[in-house]
Amino acid sequence: MPRHARRRSESGIYHVMLRGINRQVIFLDDEDCEKYLQCLGVCKELSQFALLAYCLMGNHVHLLIQEGKEPLELVFKRLGCRYVYWYNWKYKRTGHLFQDRFKSEPIDDDPQFLAVLRYIYQNPVKAAICERPEDYPWSSYHAASPYAKLVDGDKLAELLPLEDLTAFMAQPGTEAFLDIDTQGRLNDREAAEVIKGLCKLEATTEFALLDEEEQRNLLPRLREERCSIRQIARLTGVSKAQVERLLR
Repeated sequence: MPRHARRRSESGIYHVMLRGINRQVIFLDDEDCEKYLQCLGVCKELSQFALLAYCLMGNHVHLLIQEGKEPLELVFKRLGCRYVYWYNWKYKRTGHLFQDRFKSEPIDDDPQFLAVLRYIYQNPVKAAICERPEDYPWSSYHAASPYAKLVDGDKLAELLPLEDLTAFMAQPGTEAFLDIDTQGRLNDREAAEVIKGLCKLEATTEFALLDEEEQRNLLPRLREERCSIRQIARLTGVSKAQVERLLR
């Protein structure tokens, strides 16, 4: 099926989302988040784009970016290569990590920009990970984060003065933007804790190292704890087909 050309933004600003292949988790611990942001900083300097917001969720990323001297396609090719090389080395895996190419939507006016900004920062709250956007450590709204300096605050302040940001973020947003469906099951952080606790693992990807009989015995218990088949596959790296076969 042919790919469609991306719709261009007159402002050069885009809401970008990347997710793990088969919705697999791409950030298993804090070190993974730190490494991704380090890679993002390096690519920001090389590509000279403006970063207006970020939020790292378990199996996907939200970014608000103003295109610089290089097109987004080149930015995310460079960023993906850097992070995936490191991730595969760390977890002793091979192959792709991200689902196809990144998704993007152009931001054409100030009201849309503000709505997307709020949507990104409220993502962890809607996923029931925290109660307030400022409590989530892996978004640029978390002022205490050493990585918050990655954001071009001057450009952001032109659209929303910092003194107005807190009040604006507290307002409920009903808009729908790029995201993944997380309803009807545990969120990925909760599921990851269930898998690690029930299977006595340090990391969810260690599940793939268990012998097949151990996996067969543990999978029904994970399903009883409301982990979906797709979720188990994403978090552990075991294919969906393998999970389904072992559950028969």
